[in-house]
Amino acid sequence: IGAGTDVAIDSADTVLMNSRLSDVSAAVRLSRATLRNIKQNLFWAFFYNSILIPVAAGLFSKWGLVISPMLGAAAMSLSSFCVVTNALRLNLVDIHNPRHDKKKNSFHDEITEPNAKEEKMAEKVLKVEGMMCTHCEAHVSEALKKIDGITDAVADHTKKTVTIKTTKEISRDILAKAIKDAGYEMIG
Repeated sequence: IGAGTDVAIDSADTVLMNSRLSDVSAAVRLSRATLRNIKQNLFWAFFYNSILIPVAAGLFSKWGLVISPMLGAAAMSLSSFCVVTNALRLNLVDIHNPRHDKKKNSFHDEITEPNAKEEKMAEKVLKVEGMMCTHCEAHVSEALKKIDGITDAVADHTKKTVTIKTTKEISRDILAKAIKDAGYEMIG
């Protein structure tokens, strides 16, 4: 913004003359219109030059398609005139009118939409008897992770608990059987 220090103004790509925040959106609109205008000018210049330069160079003279140097100069002048006129149309752009802006999804919408997997996740704490060390924790965790629907299992031998994260409802009988098969006992 133009009220900044000289160093900030010199190092900026775009400097706004007023300290209004609405000028930022106006600068973006102007830059988009300028880029659109540049693309139009490049298209027409390429189209025009790809046709008339070979004719002016005499590549089609054996078929009788020739152009006098005076007409070639006039055509090039007309091309430059069209490019300048197209560029002057930027003066007609109303940069403070947002009616041509395209609505995009806001960042807020992406954050607040619940993820399908997160919505279905459930966490349960199971009491397991018989764990005495970290190897026992690993045994119980691995046995529970093999069950379909369990995404994570964290055992703690000091608290005698296993915390599981599930994506679907799993019966206590299946959990108790997996723990019993690993050599431990589920008590709650």
